[in-house]
Amino acid sequence: MGNKKAIVLVSGGLDSATVLAIAKASGAECYALSFDYGQLHGSELKAAKRVVKAIGVASHQTLHIDLGKLGGSALTDKKIAVPETETQGIPVTYVPARNTVFLSLALAWAEILNATDIYIGVNAVDFSGYPDCRPEFIEAFQKMAALATKAGTEGAEISIHTPLIHLTKAEIIKKGKALGVDYGMTVTCYQADKKGRACGKCESCRLRKNGFQEAGVDDPTRYVC
Repeated sequence: MGNKKAIVLVSGGLDSATVLAIAKASGAECYALSFDYGQLHGSELKAAKRVVKAIGVASHQTLHIDLGKLGGSALTDKKIAVPETETQGIPVTYVPARNTVFLSLALAWAEILNATDIYIGVNAVDFSGYPDCRPEFIEAFQKMAALATKAGTEGAEISIHTPLIHLTKAEIIKKGKALGVDYGMTVTCYQADKKGRACGKCESCRLRKNGFQEAGVDDPTRYVC
């Protein structure tokens, strides 16, 4: 890829760590982007720093956007409990418009850096049913990016990459392990404590646990109990 630059969204979770490793393996010069968006489980930002340091990037930015002021999600509003059993429909852990906001800011940084690629770890197989993780959303955002940017209007389209979107959690873990990702660094839980220990009960924990079991890989996750 030569001197191609890529923006990689890094939350500190299992999926984003895998995506960063994939982007790095492609030969791109990677610029990691994390968000302090008012999430109650802030330990994931510490995990993001560990992941970025271990894998290696040209630069790591953490942008502050307080979506918690808007509420509407169990991840940003203390008054909404994180479900610990299966629920129907889109769960209360969905943060309204989160990936739209994140990708828009990644797009801005890509333009500033003359980056040609953006990587995001959305998944539409083993996931919670969030509407902004579906292929249709990514396709629509890609079209918008071509229309809304100077780069796009001048023929230098910025490409959105979703290498995990059609993979199971087990397949993601196997891919990451092949690339040397240490999943012990990551935090995926919706309500991890300040030490980064997972609750083991939320949907994110259940998907992660099942993924390691199906992949036949030892789960390095630290649990509260």
